[in-house]
Amino acid sequence: MERPGQVKEGDRVTVTEGVLPSNYYYTINPAIAMSGNIPFRERLKTDSGTVVSVEENERGYYVIVEFEES
Repeated sequence: MERPGQVKEGDRVTVTEGVLPSNYYYTINPAIAMSGNIPFRERLKTDSGTVVSVEENERGYYVIVEFEES
């Protein structure tokens, strides 16, 4: 299925970090996708990554992004 204006494999993306009382969450800019809740100990150290895949299932689309962290 074609998704005009959306991300595809190989695209570089940036994320914005949000904070909840006990977790972080990340949104791909401009609000393309949002992560699940991430524990504090797994906080990202960078705000950009590369889209590895875009998968579709009965619940919707899932964007897999790889982040290079040291």
